[in-house]
Amino acid sequence: MLIGIPALLGPELLATLRAMGHGDEIALVDGNYPAEEQANRLIRADGHHLLPVLDAILSVLPVDDAVPEALFRASVRGDPSLADPVHHEIEALCAKRAPGRKVVALAGADFYARVKSAHAIVATSEPRLYANIIIRKGVIYPPETKKP
Repeated sequence: MLIGIPALLGPELLATLRAMGHGDEIALVDGNYPAEEQANRLIRADGHHLLPVLDAILSVLPVDDAVPEALFRASVRGDPSLADPVHHEIEALCAKRAPGRKVVALAGADFYARVKSAHAIVATSEPRLYANIIIRKGVIYPPETKKP
């Protein structure tokens, strides 16, 4: 256990988040996602739903503010114009943890391709379908530097 670090973030996940560089992406996927097949690095978060894992990660990981889009979600049946309740929950949590950053819905093939090239995949036990998100890591600015 560590002070100020959510207990849900185990040693493997913390090491992966720390090792990621600016612009690297991490995908958090639901229990149905073919994570084993697609992962460069697979981190299991068995027994945990997506939103608590997302909240814990966003409490320590800066979201990239040097690009127009840094948060991406899956879409219902591959159609970015469709959203399930879990997508609204993801968007609300991201608005709280990464204010001003929009969650962009990607078409099925585009989402899968982006996950496949991610630095790592975190496989949760989330039972809801299409409950998947990609986060692009940003930087932590030195105290004397102003954010853009």
